[in-house]
Parts: sequence; C-alpha cells; structure tokens
Amino acid sequence: MKNFSYCFLREVVLRKEWSGIITENNNDRPVFRHELKYLINYGDKEIIKTRLGGLIQKDTHAKNGFYKIRSLYFDDYWNSSYEEKLMGVTSRSKFRIRIYDDSDSVINLEKKIKQGNYINKQNARLTREETEKILVGDYGFLLKHENKICREFYIQCVSNIMRPRVIVDYEREPFIFAVGDVRITFDTDVRASSLEFALFDPKLPTLSVLDPDKLVMEVKFTELLPQMIRKALPSRAAELSAVSKYVLCCEKTNYILS
Repeated sequence: MKNFSYCFLREVVLRKEWSGIITENNNDRPVFRHELKYLINYGDKEIIKTRLGGLIQKDTHAKNGFYKIRSLYFDDYWNSSYEEKLMGVTSRSKFRIRIYDDSDSVINLEKKIKQGNYINKQNARLTREETEKILVGDYGFLLKHENKICREFYIQCVSNIMRPRVIVDYEREPFIFAVGDVRITFDTDVRASSLEFALFDPKLPTLSVLDPDKLVMEVKFTELLPQMIRKALPSRAAELSAVSKYVLCCEKTNYILS
C-alpha cells in the first residue's frame, strides 16, 4: 500500500479536476451529479419499484427493460484506484472501457471522477480496432487523439504503467424521473473476470461476486432528489453503502492473480 502523503497529493490534484481546472475550456466546467448506492435484496427491489409506481419510467435505451454492461477497468502500477477506495480517499478517479450487450457498436473509454458523493464522467468513443490496440498495449495512437480523455489516458499508461485490471459484468434495469434529472438503476448478477483481453467474448468465464439474494441499487441526480423519490428509498441508514463493483471484482479475482 502506498504511503499517506502520496494519496494526499493525488487527492489535491483530483480536487483541481473537480474545480474544472483541467477542462480545455474553463467556461465549460464538468457537471457533477450526486450518487447514492445501496446494497439491497430482491424483496427490497420489488418494494421500492411498487412505491415508485407511476413516478418513474423505464429508460428507452433498455431493450426489454434491461441491458448488459461490461467494463474493463484499468489501474496503475501501485493499484491506486483500488487502494484509494479502500483508504476512503474522497477525491479519486479511474479509467475503464465500457461496452453494452456484448456488442462493439458502442465502445467508450470513460474517466470517472469522484468527489465524496458527487461524480463526473467523461468519455471518448473508440473503434473496435483502437480498443484491440489498447488491449495489447499499443497506446501510441492515443497521444494524438482529438479527445483529451484519450491523451490523458495515454499519459497514465506510459508514466504510471496503467494496465487492464479486471472485467466487471452485470445486468442493469434502468429507470428515469425527469425532475432533478434522476436516474435509478438496479444492477444484478454482478460478475468478475481476470481475462482482461477477452473483452468482446460473449462466453467469457466469470465469477459471481455478490450473495445470490443481493443486488446494487444506484440513485443519481443532478439538481435535487424529489421528496417523493427520497421517501421510496431504503429507510435503514445501514443500507446506504459505498459499494464498489470494481473493488468487489478485484477482490474476487485476487486469488487468481496471486
């Protein structure tokens, strides 16, 4: 584990990102959203959906109400993303490549910045060919990419030896509520794989990381969380959790990598 001073320095840098200093145009500061996470059971899920009733709508992007998310997470030589989460560093960031429904039609390189309960996501669209290059360690093309996220990712890969760490799979059931730009998601069947180079394999062997009766509920909103929505959320304060699918999946695959 790295020492405290290193993590403190990284937190100072990330606080600058939070303030918008690293944006190419300081007049176009990143929008940060609130993020709440709950580890609940399937009974809780049905109760919450019943309480919300006609207030929320299914996300139209979800076919048959669900879609599959696969994320390939990256970490540096010191496993900073993993360690900082365990240490409770409030300002941190991580990179991932995300695809949907095992398809290469939409491939995003994402940078997620977290400041307490606030998050900001920045992304760059990748082609299948570009993604395959990244998977084999060919990062050179990123340096001259038009998207600054790609250029920043290149610097991390070269200077901090950032490499693929773990694949995270899950099924997402998304709902939206227009007031406050609220998004509620239920993530089920969370699974992990250490076969990072098989990102596009629909038959990728994976390991389940949650108890069979558990799932992750996430609530994101930009401006405010309407009281009618808040009242429908789990009432037990103990249920509010800093669940990290990335950390859970890293720990699940640690015995394979050790």
